[in-house]
Amino acid sequence: MDIVRKLYQAAKELLERRYPTGWGGAAAMYTIEDEVLTSVAPEVINASTELCIETGAILEAHKYNTKITHSICVVRDNENEEFKVLTPCGVCQERLIYWGRDVKVAVSSNDEKSLLFKTLEEVQPHHWSKAYKEEELFD
Repeated sequence: MDIVRKLYQAAKELLERRYPTGWGGAAAMYTIEDEVLTSVAPEVINASTELCIETGAILEAHKYNTKITHSICVVRDNENEEFKVLTPCGVCQERLIYWGRDVKVAVSSNDEKSLLFKTLEEVQPHHWSKAYKEEELFD
C-alpha cells in the first residue's frame, strides 16, 4: 500500500474507532523512518484552549526526534456522512514547515475519491520563510 492510502486508512480507522457516532476527526502523519503517527484533537471545556487535530502527531514526531514527510487530516460530520480531507490550517502549516518546505500535505478537493497531496511550498508559495536562506531555517 502506498503512503497516501496508508495515511488515509490510518486516519479513517482512528476516526471510526474514536468517534463511532457524530462528528469525528483524525490525523495521520508519515515519518522518514516509515512510521505512521496518528492523533485526534483533545476535547476541551473552554474553546480558547482547543488544539488542531494534527497537533498530537506533530508533538510525537518532536518527541521521537523524527521528520514528518506527509500529513493528512480526515473529518466527517456524522457517521452517515462521507469523509472529507482538510488542508492544514495556517497554524499547522507553520508547525509542519519545521521539517522543510517539501513536507507533503493532503489538500481539500471536491473529488471524494482522489487524495491530493501538495508540498508546503505549493500550498504556500509566498511563505515568510522565503526571506531567509534555506540552510538558516532547515537542517
